[in-house]
Formats: sequence, structure tokens, C-alpha cells
Amino acid sequence: MTNQVQPKALTEIEAAKYIGMSRSFLAQARMNGPRNNRTPAPRFIKIGRAVRYLRQDLDAWLDNFIKLEHLGQAC
Repeated sequence: MTNQVQPKALTEIEAAKYIGMSRSFLAQARMNGPRNNRTPAPRFIKIGRAVRYLRQDLDAWLDNFIKLEHLGQAC
């Protein structure tokens, strides 16, 4: 049996996979900041030049979106 440690801070690639979005979405959203009619980027941290995403921030980011039962609710 292998005990794998779940990292608290994820790389951009790991974070993209975790939230089901592309790596380019994370990079563009992070660089451009909030824009009208665009999905905002999740919070991130910088450790030197490295960008990392905390799992708790990614979970909170996902929880901020409205849960729909059908597309008519999106209006």
C-alpha cells in the first residue's frame, strides 16, 4: 500500500487538471485580471517566480459558480 501525500499547493498544470480547465485559461486569466464577460481567475500565490494554486482556493473558486438544473436558469 502506498501513502501518497496530497500537496496543498498545486502547479499550474495540476490546478488546471483539478478544476477541469486549460492551462492557458489559468495563465490568461491570471495575466489579464478581471474583465467583463470573462470567467475570473482563481486566486494564486507566488513563491519566487513559481505560481501555485492552493486547493482550498480552487475549491472556493468552484463553489462560487451558480449550480444550474437547466440552461434557462443562466439568464
